[in-house]
Amino acid sequence: MSATTINNSSPLRLDRTTKMESSPATGPAGALATTSPRTISKSRLVTGRVLSTLATLFLLFDAFGKIVQPAPVLQASARIGFPSHLLFGVGVLLLICTVAYAIPRTAVLGAVLLTGFLGGAAECQLAAASPTFEALFPVLFGILVWAGIYLREPRISRLFPLRCAGR
Repeated sequence: MSATTINNSSPLRLDRTTKMESSPATGPAGALATTSPRTISKSRLVTGRVLSTLATLFLLFDAFGKIVQPAPVLQASARIGFPSHLLFGVGVLLLICTVAYAIPRTAVLGAVLLTGFLGGAAECQLAAASPTFEALFPVLFGILVWAGIYLREPRISRLFPLRCAGR
């Protein structure tokens, strides 16, 4: 059941709250239905933002490289057997996914899209029999993308809680 209430601080703003009954899956009074963000430490937030910024800057650099197509990008593309006429489209796709990741409201969607993109990049490297590091780099970069959003977005850490062995 969903209820809409008018926020008294702003006459044009609506707050949506979801009421749920208590159950073993949701805990007392529907704990999963709360919309208030859980507080995270400042150091965790800063670390997450730094990781996300580094990932975003690198991915933007990579996207513009594919769009502009300088000689090193064309050579690398030819080495793995990727058609150069597809680079522009791949660069635009990477740019869209990266921008979605950089915007806080769409960051989770962007991370999911980038996961698919980086999975395809890893597959291209494996198909070309590239050295191990080149084949694993997209996977490691995907981990960096998710680490950044995991640290700065409390909803993700609630969805995928990491626990130490002694707790």
